Amino acid sequence: MALRAFFLAALLALSCFDAFASDPSLLQDFCVADKSSTVRVNGFACKNANDVVAEDFFFKGLHLAGNTTNKQGSNVTAVNVAQIAGLNTMGISLVRIDYAPYGLNPPHTHPRATEILTVLEGQLYVGFVTSNPDNKLLTKVLGKGDVFVFPQGLIHFQFNYGTSKAVAIAGLSSQNPGVITVANTVFGSEPSISDDILAKAFQVDKNIIDRIQAQF
Repeated sequence: MALRAFFLAALLALSCFDAFASDPSLLQDFCVADKSSTVRVNGFACKNANDVVAEDFFFKGLHLAGNTTNKQGSNVTAVNVAQIAGLNTMGISLVRIDYAPYGLNPPHTHPRATEILTVLEGQLYVGFVTSNPDNKLLTKVLGKGDVFVFPQGLIHFQFNYGTSKAVAIAGLSSQNPGVITVANTVFGSEPSISDDILAKAFQVDKNIIDRIQAQF
């Protein structure tokens, strides 16, 4: 009896872990986000099902190239719950990424999602770094139709090392995956992280930190 109770408790613990390790699960056909609601929940409150329309599940324009005339030479067009209210509680979203020649989607993480990326046009050098203490860099050159996975929370990047543009589509395992761009976060925070702290962390002179922070 005690052994049976133990296994039941273990099963319950695993079930709770699964529940807290991902986006909220559906308890009905859908839960279209009611962005006008003042109710604060983990995600968005549900729109009245009687008011749901096809447009709540629709996005137009992913065929359009993003503007890559910026310092990084890349542009991310997101399609998540902010663009499609019907994605609320679905645990999925996607992005289109455009890269100018030598364009970079700089090192960043998605705190709430694993990413699976496929190249539609051009070639990309991609990779991610494992967590401490190994910090192992895993990289691959991708061509049209190739697929690569970036595990949740790990720092990753994509670089178009070719002389022509590149395009990729990526799916993410969250309605709102979030993004933390490493350089922007470390050197462009408001207020700024003390240059004393960053100089010690990066083992460089404070003047170097000041010059980098000035770029953000």
